[in-house]
Amino acid sequence: MPQKVFILSLCALLLCACQKGSIPKPYGYVRIATPDTAYTPYQSKAPYTFALSQNAQVVPHTAQKERYWIDIVYPALNATIHGSYHPIHGDLDLLTNDAFRLVYKHAGQAVAIPEQPFVNPERSVYGMFFTLEGNVASPYQFFVTDSVHHFFRASVYCDCKPNADSLAPIYEYLEQDVRHLIETWQWQN
Repeated sequence: MPQKVFILSLCALLLCACQKGSIPKPYGYVRIATPDTAYTPYQSKAPYTFALSQNAQVVPHTAQKERYWIDIVYPALNATIHGSYHPIHGDLDLLTNDAFRLVYKHAGQAVAIPEQPFVNPERSVYGMFFTLEGNVASPYQFFVTDSVHHFFRASVYCDCKPNADSLAPIYEYLEQDVRHLIETWQWQN
């Protein structure tokens, strides 16, 4: 009888010893798959045109004072490019300074704000592309102008809490789209 108790105790001990302890799992992010991109020309009554991603939709503003303002909405990415158009009436310096001021409002949250000038004299398109690095509300902003008649400024926003690590695939996709938009920008006179 003592031998049976010893064997049963030994079996119970061996069964308990085989269980693994709980190990905490590291934080992870949901995998985000970005769609393939094809472009079509965006044309309207606005004094500009550009190549628009087929994954985006243009929503024009309806207010008269916001004439030619648009939102470029990416439903699958939950992101929007908010764009505002201003005719130049001798106030190019004011418009440009305002664009810089709006970018640098994010300086408190941004790790860095590299600026990349854009110049296309054949199309009379001049501007600046800003990358706001870090956990900022707007990772990309830009403006384009012909320096005489037209000025367009835009900023990219994702409709979620900013987290540069988890949103990196979306940010990379949007950066390519915004750069393509700027490179294909044309003024309609």
